[in-house]
Amino acid sequence: MSIFTPTNQIRLTNVAVVRMKRAGKRFEIACYKNKVVGWRSGVEKDLDEVLQTHSVFVNVSKGQVAKKEDLISAFGTDDQTEICKQILTKGEVQVSDKERHTQLEQMFRDIATIVADKCVNPETKRPYTVILIERAMKDIHYSVKTNKSTKQQALEVIKQLKEKMQIERAHMRLRFLLPVNEGKKLKEKLKPLIKVIESEDYSQQLEIVCLIDPGCFREIDELIKKETKGKGSLEVLNLKDVEEGDEKFE
Repeated sequence: MSIFTPTNQIRLTNVAVVRMKRAGKRFEIACYKNKVVGWRSGVEKDLDEVLQTHSVFVNVSKGQVAKKEDLISAFGTDDQTEICKQILTKGEVQVSDKERHTQLEQMFRDIATIVADKCVNPETKRPYTVILIERAMKDIHYSVKTNKSTKQQALEVIKQLKEKMQIERAHMRLRFLLPVNEGKKLKEKLKPLIKVIESEDYSQQLEIVCLIDPGCFREIDELIKKETKGKGSLEVLNLKDVEEGDEKFE
């Protein structure tokens, strides 16, 4: 709700408010919902898609626009677009309790989904269901952090869950084709990065089929390219080495 006056009030609807305190005063900008995160992550680059207006407010809900002298005092400029960018990047997003709860619930489920997709029981090689991972996250009292990506948090969750249950990243199955001359020497350098060597074949080339932790893939790829000067090759046979069926807690 807002009241119109000719000089200093603007009416806006469906607003996400971003707030910053500077020089003892409060400044706010009005953004479209769900666009602030996109701007901060670099996905959204068009400022007009994020801001409802290039005006800086002292109170968005009341439509009260900030005074020019206050902007200059706080930001050293009265360029409202530049000030909007500063607030958008560094300000605090204002959300209702209901919105925050919904956001946290969604992030919690997204994290559990990533963990379930990436992990298995190392003994059975079977994946865990999302529901089972959610239950395990609740058991360790995992608290979602809104300022971190769900992927970052999924990696944190995996580390914490390892202390409580049988879980690890599902291995990738790779095939290396290496020149014989460099192959034996390179194999020794690759060994610490390999979990299991499934087969080796020495003929015109050294062919190795193995399982690795996905986190080592880039290092292995770069090592092969560097040591073989581009003559060796790496092929992904399976992104995830898993057995059919879901894992269950007995």
